[in-house]
Amino acid sequence: MQNRLNAYRIMWVMVFFDLPTETKKERHEATLFRKNLMRDGFTMFQYSIYVRHSASRENAEVHTRRVKNFLPDTGYVAIISITDKQFGMMELFNKAKPAGRPTTPQQLELF
Repeated sequence: MQNRLNAYRIMWVMVFFDLPTETKKERHEATLFRKNLMRDGFTMFQYSIYVRHSASRENAEVHTRRVKNFLPDTGYVAIISITDKQFGMMELFNKAKPAGRPTTPQQLELF
């Protein structure tokens, strides 16, 4: 029996965005977009890059659809899903020194 929670089944959804903030309306839309990401369980990885841990590809697709539903009218947004194995191979640096990887949530979500 295949282990359901392995590094190739668990997914990370990453949202990259560059939103305009020149006008009050644009700043409001950018803030609302970030708040909606956080309400859906995303955390800031870097400024304008948010990530979310998902237990499966199907769960990752649910969150990708949610993000698509609250896209702002202007700006650029990219969404990518990668496996936990791929995410774990990422090399992170802080001031040219290796940095630790974000922690994987220990509790599974039940919907």
